[in-house]
Amino acid sequence: MIYLDYNATTPIDAEVAQAMLPFLYGHFGNPSSTHSLGLAAKAAVEGARAQVASLIKCTPSEIVFTSGGSESNNMVLKGVAHTYKNKGNHIITSQVEHPAILEPCSYLEGLGYEISYVPVDKFGMVDPSAVEGLITERTILVTIMHSNNEVGTVQPIEAIGRICKQHGVLLHTDASQSVGKVPLDVQGLGVDFLTIAGHKLYAPKGVGALYIKEGLHIEPLIHGAGHESGRRAGTENILLEVGLGKACEIASAALQSRATEELTVYFYKKFNVHNLSPTLQKS
Repeated sequence: MIYLDYNATTPIDAEVAQAMLPFLYGHFGNPSSTHSLGLAAKAAVEGARAQVASLIKCTPSEIVFTSGGSESNNMVLKGVAHTYKNKGNHIITSQVEHPAILEPCSYLEGLGYEISYVPVDKFGMVDPSAVEGLITERTILVTIMHSNNEVGTVQPIEAIGRICKQHGVLLHTDASQSVGKVPLDVQGLGVDFLTIAGHKLYAPKGVGALYIKEGLHIEPLIHGAGHESGRRAGTENILLEVGLGKACEIASAALQSRATEELTVYFYKKFNVHNLSPTLQKS
């Protein structure tokens, strides 16, 4: 069988599985414990956090581990809605978002929040000026996916980021389909929140992460003990988090290699695609 549905999910990389094995069989400590097993578990979690942060160019303290992309998206939408309700009740998204964005938006509409759905062109592209045209004094969040899970369109997040900054509006991007496939720099993008889904980049299903810009605090989606610096309660899933960390480390190295770029050029030329990006045209 030849598997080509990598936008839906990816297999677990062999190196990722190998990195996870010790935490499946022997290293079972609770990261909150202060004895040696707990300290070893804590070190593994923090090592994985650093690996994720390195991939998207942020600090480890800005990474919150979650159960996946859907939880990360829900955490942002509901957290911002609750935390900033005194400032406004207006959120902007696009008409082509994943259900993990559209359904929480529908839920918030039922609670009285106003959601604006910006249209896209025939290529599935959002016009930044259309986003700006929808911003009001009551707008608290813009959430636009980084790349589309159906057609692959990469949205102009950097331009939208500049607009949001000018208007003092928070920006979230669901980068589930982009992380590990294209270079991402949260500072360059100008985002306040960014969603990662592990199973889209050769990590296990059931694990993800959320980038929260330093200095921002939103109401947690899950309340409990002070895990994840009080941002997401629940004993850390060391096994899956180590897997995600290793996958991000592998992706980071791969993105620095020319092998993927060379394969892309080969693929385009075989299909007589002539509108290559300036970078690829030089290859």
